[in-house]
Amino acid sequence: MPKLKTHKATAKRFKVTGKGKLRRLRAGRSHLRRKKSKRVLRAFDKYESVDPVDRKRVRRLLGLKRRK
Repeated sequence: MPKLKTHKATAKRFKVTGKGKLRRLRAGRSHLRRKKSKRVLRAFDKYESVDPVDRKRVRRLLGLKRRK
């Protein structure tokens, strides 16, 4: 079976923690920031976990093996 290639656009958007969890940044960070409150802008800096529905697809795109 050939090696899996990493989907580079996905690799730039998602990070894997030491325990194997998938983390992502929130959408809407860059567009029309002036009208957003400071509290909302600070919330954009925090990482969120990937929704369970999307985990399998993101892991496959990153070229990761299945979790045990």
